[in-house]
Parts: sequence; structure tokens; C-alpha cells
Amino acid sequence: MSTVDVNLLGTVHGGVIMKFLDDAAAAVAARHSGGPAVTAAIDEIVFSEPVRVGDLVHAHAQVNWTGRTSMEVGVRVVAERWDQGGTDPIRVATAYLVFVGVDDQGRPREIPPVIPETPEDERRYREAQIRREHRLARRQAILSSRQLKNK
Repeated sequence: MSTVDVNLLGTVHGGVIMKFLDDAAAAVAARHSGGPAVTAAIDEIVFSEPVRVGDLVHAHAQVNWTGRTSMEVGVRVVAERWDQGGTDPIRVATAYLVFVGVDDQGRPREIPPVIPETPEDERRYREAQIRREHRLARRQAILSSRQLKNK
């Protein structure tokens, strides 16, 4: 880790954690879709604890929801404090990212559906649908507002 990876407080810069979780989500999206997938949106990132220099950081990611060409991947980032052996990892960030499967020309391609297998998977699927509905409604509201202003 270099000095550009550390913020003024001496902890790992949030942008470094963002790249880490995007990389983890991209790997899961590509594996699920069977090919390239690109980040289309980030619905939410919550930083709940700082990551200190030297901490062991892990990302856990899974596909929560799929559409025809897009999918939501949830990511949980945890850290093990380098100087505190025998303690449980702490959650440091959570994020929800939207990916689109793309073909060789970069155009959207169909992806396999995700099928919830557990009650936890079903909850994640429902919540991902809510985030999608809100994202689409927000986009429509903004476009409508712009049209009103241009009249």
C-alpha cells in the first residue's frame, strides 16, 4: 500500500475499498454470466468502519437478482485487525452494484437467471428488486423534471 492509498486520518482511502469491492463484484458477475460483465451502476456503498493500514481485508460477493441482461451483485467487505489475533472480522463496507453482461462488441447480452435457494437468498432477491424499482423511478423523475424545465 502506498501513501496515495491512505487518507488524511491514516486509514485506507474509501476509493481503494470501492475499487476492491468493484473488482470482487465484477468477478462474481462474470462467473455468473459466463463472460464479460461491466459495472453499470452502484446503488449504494456504506462504509461502516475504517480499514487500517495492515488489516487483512476480504470481500464476499454474490448475485442477488438478475434481469434479462443485468444483475445486482451484493458485496460485504470485512477486515481482520492485524494487531488483534483471535477476534472476529468486522464489517467495514457493504455495497450493491449493477452489472450488464456484454458480448464481444460491448453490447448487452442475455445472462442466466439467478434462482434463490434459501430464505436469505429470497430476501436479497426481493430487496434487489426494490432497489431496481427505485433506481428506475428516480431516473424517470429526473428526466421528467428536465422536460418540465425545458418547456
